[in-house]
Amino acid sequence: MSELWVEKHRPQSVTEIRGQPAVVQRLTIYAEKKEFPHLLFAGPPGTGKTTAAMALTKDVFGPDFRQNLLEMNASDERKLESIRTKVKQFARTSPYGGASFKIIFLDEADALTNDAQGALRRIMEQYAETCRFILSCNYSSKIIEPIQSRCAVFRFRPLSDSDVASQVHYVAKEEKVTLSDDAAEALTRISQGDLRRALTALQVAAAISMDVTRELIYETSATAPPESLHQYLMSCKDDGFHSARRRLRELLDKYGLAGTDFVNQLHRELYTADFLSEDAKLDLTEWMAEVDYRLVEGGGEQIQLDALTARIVTHLSK
Repeated sequence: MSELWVEKHRPQSVTEIRGQPAVVQRLTIYAEKKEFPHLLFAGPPGTGKTTAAMALTKDVFGPDFRQNLLEMNASDERKLESIRTKVKQFARTSPYGGASFKIIFLDEADALTNDAQGALRRIMEQYAETCRFILSCNYSSKIIEPIQSRCAVFRFRPLSDSDVASQVHYVAKEEKVTLSDDAAEALTRISQGDLRRALTALQVAAAISMDVTRELIYETSATAPPESLHQYLMSCKDDGFHSARRRLRELLDKYGLAGTDFVNQLHRELYTADFLSEDAKLDLTEWMAEVDYRLVEGGGEQIQLDALTARIVTHLSK
């Protein structure tokens, strides 16, 4: 359902895109000229890469854009055979309706194998006159250099808090959802610049109640509010191991947190804890990194989090 919300409120033109002014400025020129080179969109998830590709395609081709567009998710079709058959077959056919070129949009292109990227490189050379490629990826370093050198590279940045807040208020108004200011602030906090995550959290909360509050956002998004994490640290500092451990279990149970979720959220809030010294923050960061690694590698969740709590209590109670 979240994809339906995203699609429903997706900009239909490059000029409607918000939060990426440098990208929009360059893409607007391409949209006006209806001509552009191969493009590479790189940046974190939920920052508008797919939206920008679709909006540019609509600006160039108009209502019949689907006739001249091949849209593929490279993480689903990442093998050499998909590039050699599906992509090559589409690239070699003539554009529809008198258009001068067709567009092939490869989403999550960094999932392509090196062999598939090598084949893609050759197709980009052969059909450059009648076909334009738009590649989107989270990590441009995973795209081979020969492909990068053939593309105009666009760097998408995480959206600012004000842009996320503005958009969630807009969507809430359009969907007739009552959204308080502190609930919008909570959405902004948990999104970390990813608008798709913010809209997904808003939709999950709105499915329970059309009157979305801050508490509902945190309860339905598997995210602990910052004050709860600060209280856990204060308990480690003042109340001893058993009290801190009880507060940790309450946090995990109430908000449905996995061990890695808790460590990552605690790390984000660590630097806003004014009652901790700089040395303490440095030590805690190092310990959290170690515990996170152990959890990812399959360590027991309860014993690892208890060990983290024990080290924090030992250090802060000195």
